[in-house]
Amino acid sequence: MTETQEQTSGELEDGLSSAVDAPPLAPASAPLCYVVDEEPSIRHFLSLVLHGSGIDTMEFPDGAGLRAAVERRVPDIVFLNISLEAADSIESVIALGKSDFQGAVQLMSMRGAAVLDHVKNVGLQHQLKMLPVLKKPFETEVIVKILQDLKLGTPSVAASRLDLDEALENGWMEFWYQPKIDLRKKQLAGAEAYARARHPLHGIALPGAFMPGATEASLIKLSEMALVSALKAGLTFSKLGVNLKLTVNIPVNALEKMPVEEIVYKYRPRAGRWAGLIIDVPEEQIVTDLALAGELATRLERCNVRLAIDDFGRGTSSLARLGDMPFAELKLDRTFVADCGTDKVNAPLCKTVIDLAHNFGKVAVAMGIEKAADAVALVSMGCDFGQGFLLGQPMPEERFISLLRQRAGAKGHELPVTPAQ
Repeated sequence: MTETQEQTSGELEDGLSSAVDAPPLAPASAPLCYVVDEEPSIRHFLSLVLHGSGIDTMEFPDGAGLRAAVERRVPDIVFLNISLEAADSIESVIALGKSDFQGAVQLMSMRGAAVLDHVKNVGLQHQLKMLPVLKKPFETEVIVKILQDLKLGTPSVAASRLDLDEALENGWMEFWYQPKIDLRKKQLAGAEAYARARHPLHGIALPGAFMPGATEASLIKLSEMALVSALKAGLTFSKLGVNLKLTVNIPVNALEKMPVEEIVYKYRPRAGRWAGLIIDVPEEQIVTDLALAGELATRLERCNVRLAIDDFGRGTSSLARLGDMPFAELKLDRTFVADCGTDKVNAPLCKTVIDLAHNFGKVAVAMGIEKAADAVALVSMGCDFGQGFLLGQPMPEERFISLLRQRAGAKGHELPVTPAQ
């Protein structure tokens, strides 16, 4: 990466970080992590990953903030960057040892082994649990693995299966919202709803735990819940002065049988100009029956609901048939997006798909953005919007609302929101 590219990457990360700030702390019962790094983008990235795992964070640009905070509340884990001033990190490690800190210390650095070993040994001398050093740059899954090994954060039911009917009957289902960012303006442009099941014993379950084997009736019920939840959330957001276009995922067979228009007219916000909804439909379901997809798109457009092609690129005939597909947004499959900033195969594929979407007068959305280099590349390719852990994880609705309120307070009640298109 050239010096100019590095500068552009830094500017983009700073801009995106300001577009989606971390929400305020949850109740003190939640695990707490101190994140110490001089780079705001790194602190922001770590906080997003930690929040997604049910862990609160306090961020500090240097060790002085950590040392002051630890006198008020001892955290459960610390992510501590070893900067050029290694003495600051050593002083922080000593302060943690004196505070009877029982958690783990995760050192981060690009420094040489001698410096890292010295700081780590100081921690061991003070009876601290020092984890293997995390070398930069690192990926989301590495952080998640660290939390899983420490058994911190929200319990997982990934290893088990939940019955969707049981979850629906017991009221375990809820919907989390992931920020959708305008990549060029670096502003919040919308949010996508994702289903979660909150099991009373096992905690939060992802769709992989309850979607396999689900009956058509339960899928329709879940889809209706998602639609109603998004409409009610839109009303809540509008009361905060934010007019966001929200996205829900609904399979075609459920969409065909649902009274979408009735639900929309019953629950949509009434005051002001409603931004409308986007319904994501998997590409494979659209290409199997383009006539039905066209009928649905025409019907839904009358109530300001548009279709988006999800997971685009998995089908072998996608590019050839793109012009026949009724859609408002084209969502690039994350396998295209991953490493598009460096991969010589993915980069031209991404650019081709983005250009095709624009040629048909549609919007391109990149899914699964986890690296700043990929975000920079997507901007240069002209991609319109992006989602991914780099930009913001799915979060409970109350956290998303806290984020909006925090932004409103920070900007003098002016939220950085891209106008609905």
